[in-house]
Amino acid sequence: MRQTLQLLALACCTMLAPMPAAWGAFPEQAIKLVVGFPAGSTADLIARALGTRLTSQLGQPVIVENRAGAGSSIAADAVAKAPPDGYTLLVSTTANVINPLLSTNSKFDFGRDLAPIALLAENPVVLIAPGNSPLVNVASLVAAAKAAPGTLTFASSGNGTFTHLYGELFNLLAGIKLTHVPYKGSTQAMTDVMASVVDLSFTPATPVMGQIKAAKLKALAVIGRQRMAALPDVPTFADAGIPGFDSALWFGLNAPAGTPKAVIDRLSTEVQRAFASPEMRSLLVGQGIDPVAAGPAQFADLIGRETRQWAQAVKSSGVKLD
Repeated sequence: MRQTLQLLALACCTMLAPMPAAWGAFPEQAIKLVVGFPAGSTADLIARALGTRLTSQLGQPVIVENRAGAGSSIAADAVAKAPPDGYTLLVSTTANVINPLLSTNSKFDFGRDLAPIALLAENPVVLIAPGNSPLVNVASLVAAAKAAPGTLTFASSGNGTFTHLYGELFNLLAGIKLTHVPYKGSTQAMTDVMASVVDLSFTPATPVMGQIKAAKLKALAVIGRQRMAALPDVPTFADAGIPGFDSALWFGLNAPAGTPKAVIDRLSTEVQRAFASPEMRSLLVGQGIDPVAAGPAQFADLIGRETRQWAQAVKSSGVKLD
């Protein structure tokens, strides 16, 4: 009996003991947000806005570090190998799900090697055509593509980029064949779409809003769960008869796998608090970015769904970057 009471007393003392510093006192030092794209990119803009808010909320510096290269794979790998203590985080994007699927030798698994903290925001993607294109909507595009398979072309910013794979996913879901025309970056691709050198392109909405408003480009549909406030007359793909094509370009926040749940939960709570700020929301919406701030469970569900979807697109396209 005495031994039993001693064990119970020990157990109580253990439960009441102070939590490790990484759990209970988090954060005690600066936090680093690693961005896999250059300064001025959408991911960088979101990271810096979030970093400013978190610095104020947490009482510790939140610093943005740009590690551009390999479509954000360099940044993702660096964060995955960092100590799982919540002090080194990745501002992730759709590219981080796609990249491992493009290599037969990849040992990196986004869902396994990085823990979800929050889905931060989405940037709607639009299907554009030249302003003078005879294509007036998705139905006319699908009809033309089925009448002459492979004749219509779509530009991308390079093989294996998300702008390429959006086109391949559209081919798959619509049962058509558009011919891919890869470019070295988006600038020349957009120039050639406006000049009718190529027929179509998938692109984030923000950089082409001016050309759409000026009628130099025509938006046929929006990839997203709802229409854009800035383009209310442009249907979503679901509205246009292509259900399931609603994966906007997203941005999230991840920690190395193995980061304590208490730290993940604290960070997620603070992110949602930051995104509740009217100033933060106004800043992002003004750039054509939709604030989301969903928690770890919702973000994990999105990652699983996106991995399955983009695996289909990669398989259908046959593209590999080994």
